[in-house]
Amino acid sequence: MKGWLRRIRGAIGMGLTWATGWAPVGAVTGWITGLVLGFPLGVVAVNYGVMFGVLGFVGGTIFSTVLRIAEGRRTFDQLSLPRFTGWGALGGLVLGGLSVMIGLLGPGLGMLDAVMAGVATLLGAGSAAGTLAIARKANDGSLLESSDEETRSRLASDSHRSLRPAD
Repeated sequence: MKGWLRRIRGAIGMGLTWATGWAPVGAVTGWITGLVLGFPLGVVAVNYGVMFGVLGFVGGTIFSTVLRIAEGRRTFDQLSLPRFTGWGALGGLVLGGLSVMIGLLGPGLGMLDAVMAGVATLLGAGSAAGTLAIARKANDGSLLESSDEETRSRLASDSHRSLRPAD
């Protein structure tokens, strides 16, 4: 049961991370849309920001699920950036398809539906790349945050990685 709770917590964390990134994109999109169409800028920007934030949360949880199914127990260090980005694009495409199916933008919009699916795919790919960069950066800092004894033992176990040339 603990394993499932960790996975759910991870999916929620991924969703919140993506929502945090997508909400400002939505707010800027709403602001530009309001400016072009003559709508009240604040209202449209907030509405788009909230909508993109919710979509980012759903997209992040979809991506987390896709990644868990596709990559299993691999660590972030074992995944390549193009592969990780591809899974993010797939998660975004699934999100775009779901939003088109439920008629998020209204029925029968055709071209706008395709644009929505494309934007979700691009945002998913970009969010996945950013997620991997953040995760790798966090992993690199773990050695600096450990105690001196742990650091010495890790360095001693890595002594075979000497920078001196072999004699």
